[in-house]
Amino acid sequence: METIITTSIRTLIGFFVLLFLTRMLGKKQLSNITFFTYITGIALGNIAGDMVVHRDIKLIDGVTGLTLWSILTLMIEYVSLKSPKARVILDGEPSIIIKKGKILEKVMAANKLNMDDISMLLRAKNIFSVAEVDYAILEPNGQLSVLKKAEQEPVTKKDANIPITPRKYIPSELIVDGKIVQSNLKEHNLKEEWLMNQLNKLGVKNVKEVFYAELQADGKINVDKKAQN
Repeated sequence: METIITTSIRTLIGFFVLLFLTRMLGKKQLSNITFFTYITGIALGNIAGDMVVHRDIKLIDGVTGLTLWSILTLMIEYVSLKSPKARVILDGEPSIIIKKGKILEKVMAANKLNMDDISMLLRAKNIFSVAEVDYAILEPNGQLSVLKKAEQEPVTKKDANIPITPRKYIPSELIVDGKIVQSNLKEHNLKEEWLMNQLNKLGVKNVKEVFYAELQADGKINVDKKAQN
């Protein structure tokens, strides 16, 4: 019983310390946008895990390790932010894999990529033929950015001279599981009275009837009612 209690306490402490530190490190860390942030995420997870399960590691040592690693990460990120040279060293830089439709074999080899890898990355962009590609750039996070050849680009409304109606709103959720998302109403300067009027027009008398409601770009709302039991 004592073992269970001790492990539970160590787990709770490790969980909340790790949560606090990852929030402090910011969204860039959570997205694993570079090799450095990816490695940092793994290291923090390992330190927290060891702190929880290894009794020979004191809690204070584990928390100190997590805190120090996070501070060092913030320092490195600050240096990277202020110095372009440091940013290249720490984060790497983009590599052009396909240039003007030509595959650059030496660049592929330098990045340890083969044609199967390139084909897979292109398919993730809904491109199934290299012939469609003008430029392909391998980003520092391993993702591929693609610029299609001009003749392969989709036609836009501007190209087709189609009249464009400006968006009134950014599509946002207004109701989730029967509860109004007040922050989004406030963001768009909308009132609950307006929302209820819109729901009434759609035959909805009570917010609790709605599973999901979304504000559309034109000001209308899309409503998905809860399933009837």
